[in-house]
Amino acid sequence: MSELTALRDRAAGGHWEGRAEFGGMLREVAVLGSDTGAVLVLSAPEVPTDEDRAAFARAAWSVAVASIARQVAEAAPDYLQESRAVTSERLRVTAELTDRHITDLESLLATLRTRDLDDARARAQAIDLAADALIRARSGADLVAFIAEEPVSRAFERLKSDLRPLSRYEALQIQFIEPPADGRALPGEVAHAARAIVRSAVLLMRDQEDVTRVRVQWNCDGTNLLVSVRDDGPGRMDSGLPALRQLTARATALGGDLDLESVENWGSRLEVRIPLDPPDTAEEPVESWGLAPREAEVLRLLTAGRRNRQIATQLGISENTVKFHTSQIYNKLGVTSRAAAAALATEAGLR
Repeated sequence: MSELTALRDRAAGGHWEGRAEFGGMLREVAVLGSDTGAVLVLSAPEVPTDEDRAAFARAAWSVAVASIARQVAEAAPDYLQESRAVTSERLRVTAELTDRHITDLESLLATLRTRDLDDARARAQAIDLAADALIRARSGADLVAFIAEEPVSRAFERLKSDLRPLSRYEALQIQFIEPPADGRALPGEVAHAARAIVRSAVLLMRDQEDVTRVRVQWNCDGTNLLVSVRDDGPGRMDSGLPALRQLTARATALGGDLDLESVENWGSRLEVRIPLDPPDTAEEPVESWGLAPREAEVLRLLTAGRRNRQIATQLGISENTVKFHTSQIYNKLGVTSRAAAAALATEAGLR
């Protein structure tokens, strides 16, 4: 850690090359820093034998494997399921686009190589093929964008498709109130979470006695996705149900909120608000850690990889004052090193 900290300080958010201590040896290294405090060190290990090189590679790989295993073990099951679904879809789209491009290129080459056409006809046909390929490439770009976000009307249609079997095969009427067709597109995670919340809410309402109708409404005010699910049941849904707490946690994880209102003999209504943009939490760590404004400025620059001298110059203070502020920051964050403070600030989203 001390070696990486020293190398990061040398790069200071930029680039540095030279001979330095790395991996317990003096090596020729190239160091790339970043404003987030991350650092990339490139080096050819100076080990004497192929066996040592192989051991070094195995050790590096074991570190990577252990890190991946830890992250997988600590991830929530629903996150893993969603991550796997997104990855599978991306792989499918990538494979589809690759096959499409290969086919287009082979068609172009076949046209240009053929002896059955003169130069003018071959050129004209190749131009037509290239124009068609360009249109397909653009549609491919639209397909990739679709994975990242969905028009609100399309996301709602997918929800209707998911819920249709409930009304088709059960004595439950589901009424859908369409969102505005020209509403802002939904980020993929918002659309996915909203559909999951509505599906779970409808199933919870269906499990009550005497529920015959559920109304599902989506709206978009340009800033939030607004979801309303209402039933005609007995109006005794309990907000303390574990399933409802999970739905609340899901909305909260995206910066939103969920509210349940139950009126006896009138039914229950679930209202959900999910912001379309991630919440700006840059100031929250400063408040929770109790940092003074100057300490927050020093921490931001420290996290960006600035050295004490650079921080002092940028803030117009002495290096001793910078050292005093960093000491106060360590105490308030409960850390003992520059690297640990930067890592904690980066993880908290301070920038």
